[in-house]
Amino acid sequence: MTNDPLLQPYRLKHLTLKNRLMMTSHEPAYPEDGMPKALYREYHAERARAGIGLTMTAGSAAVARDSPPVFNNILAYKDEVVPWMRELTDACHEHGTAVMIQLTHLGRRTRWDKGDWLPAVSASHRREASHRAFPKRVEDWDIERLIRDYADAAERMHAAGLDGIELQAYGHLMDQFWSPLTNTLDTPYGGDLDNRLRFTFEVLSAIRKRVGEDFIVGVRYTGDEMLDGGLSADDGFEISRRLKDSGLIDFLNVVRGHIDTDPGLTDVIPVQGMPSAPHLDFAGEIRRRVDFPTFHGAKIQDVATARHAIAAGKADMIGMTRAHMADPHLVRKLMEGREEEIRPCVGANYCLDRIYQGGAAYCIHNAATGRETTMPHTIPKAETARRIVIIGAGPAGLEAARVAGERGHRVTVLEAASDAGGQVRLTAQSERRREMMGIIDWRLAQCEKLGVEIRYNVWAEVEDVLAEQPDAVIVATGGYPQEELPEVGHALTVNTWDVISGHEAPGKRVLLFDETGDNAAMQAAEMIAASGAELEIMTPDRTFAADIMAMNLVPYMRALQRPNVTFTPTYRLKSVERDGGELLARITSDYALPVGQELAQERRIDQVVVNYGITPLADIYFELKPHSCNGGAVDYDDLIVGRPQTVVRDGGDDFQLFRIGDAVASRNTHAAIYDALRLVKDL
Repeated sequence: MTNDPLLQPYRLKHLTLKNRLMMTSHEPAYPEDGMPKALYREYHAERARAGIGLTMTAGSAAVARDSPPVFNNILAYKDEVVPWMRELTDACHEHGTAVMIQLTHLGRRTRWDKGDWLPAVSASHRREASHRAFPKRVEDWDIERLIRDYADAAERMHAAGLDGIELQAYGHLMDQFWSPLTNTLDTPYGGDLDNRLRFTFEVLSAIRKRVGEDFIVGVRYTGDEMLDGGLSADDGFEISRRLKDSGLIDFLNVVRGHIDTDPGLTDVIPVQGMPSAPHLDFAGEIRRRVDFPTFHGAKIQDVATARHAIAAGKADMIGMTRAHMADPHLVRKLMEGREEEIRPCVGANYCLDRIYQGGAAYCIHNAATGRETTMPHTIPKAETARRIVIIGAGPAGLEAARVAGERGHRVTVLEAASDAGGQVRLTAQSERRREMMGIIDWRLAQCEKLGVEIRYNVWAEVEDVLAEQPDAVIVATGGYPQEELPEVGHALTVNTWDVISGHEAPGKRVLLFDETGDNAAMQAAEMIAASGAELEIMTPDRTFAADIMAMNLVPYMRALQRPNVTFTPTYRLKSVERDGGELLARITSDYALPVGQELAQERRIDQVVVNYGITPLADIYFELKPHSCNGGAVDYDDLIVGRPQTVVRDGGDDFQLFRIGDAVASRNTHAAIYDALRLVKDL
């Protein structure tokens, strides 16, 4: 028995949830052909095995064909979804975890050129900024079929054996009826609040007729749009009361804000550097006023905050969705008194940003999440302990060390710097991105527990490595900024790393040229702008920061909305020269016509900051190649399917040699960690 508020059971109608922790409805974009097949099932089953009380599937399973997914959602309008959802539900029920699903019609929050190319539909013709659709204004016959579509989808979930459903009403069709900003209908579905809620209650009534009283039904909704002319907090309190009094639902799942723009979405689901649990007090006020089962989740990434939410009566069930993507075994570690071993969510939001760009959701530093059918969350012991030498203690090197340690190998890490972290430590120099150090700190703690030896201030030479008599050597030395561009005048430039680290102070008039579009450029720009310098950010691309996805870009852009900052797309830095006491930068464009024509543009500034990307730092790898038994070669077929590496080439010694992360090519933190996991798990 435990007194931990998070581990207490909760009775919801007839359903007993074994603890207060849940994954809120979210779509990780793992379906195949719109169905939750093996990977989707294993993703949820992994967390069920670890003890989570409730897992909610499918952020927005589509109930109708004119709600085409803008990412890879479950298609709840197809009968074939029933057996797949039944398999998922059974797999979670086997471990005592309740299962629900979120059903929705996206309304205008989609695109007309997806799916079957049907027009988007909403309660007005007003476009949603994020997905850019101008919807058809709903007609009476649309409303009739939409109510039927919701009820059909709910009946399918009931038939699949789920414990319940929730309907999505923030940013989607249902609350597009609610909000005066998105409802221009006449009566009976437009006008006053009674009419604007009519569609919702007709949907709920139709669902209840299909699924009966014992099936759990809830609504996830915004209680305050935080927009001029939109739903106010008072409206939210009244809607909450009416939902309860209807007798048609069993719980409220409360959020606050709006998601029709990238900044709005980021405020609802905050990223790193933004306040934790920003809507928790609001959810608690709704629970207090309405006195009804209340769920909540929004950047509750740590156990202490979740525990406070339950203990203080702010919510009855608390969502830790991104935290469970980082560590699916969070509840098990909590129950076993190993809270300090929980892999932290660092708020990088790689998971959510990827799905909004059409990819699957992956955690920035747990490469097994979303790959449960091929990658282990628990590393098995090797049959034989081996001697492993790793060069570099950045994210790739530390992940390799952690996994090798879990395998039972004897591991030594050689690190040239006085501290671990590599580029992550550089990234964390910005106050807003300080949480990124959780990636490093967690691995250092795990390595210490596993007996991994880390030697700092060691510049690895071939003789040092060979003296260790290794069975395998992994080069994870990362990279360094490209220093040879522009071809004319590169010695007069400063790279973004120097600005971020503080080695170079911002000038007074600065040109920042970004050819890469990554965090290094935006971090440097944020620091330069904050200094008060006159800053021009230039890129040869048609958009800024192309590699920074939508939600992570929001804090940068907010910081750069200053009169001293200008943005110049589609132009390229050609050369830099000194002209008296200032620098002269000559500018060209890839779009110039005729091809090759030089533009007569120039900038007179006192500092040029450049971001041309990363060059691998791999000299030690190439020096070790002739000494290794595999010549550094990797069998990609074996790597992909999870077989051990067995490549042997003529000559060399008995040790295998590999390189990972940016020592191979400039990519990102997730790629570096994935390199390490999928290689070392089979050593």
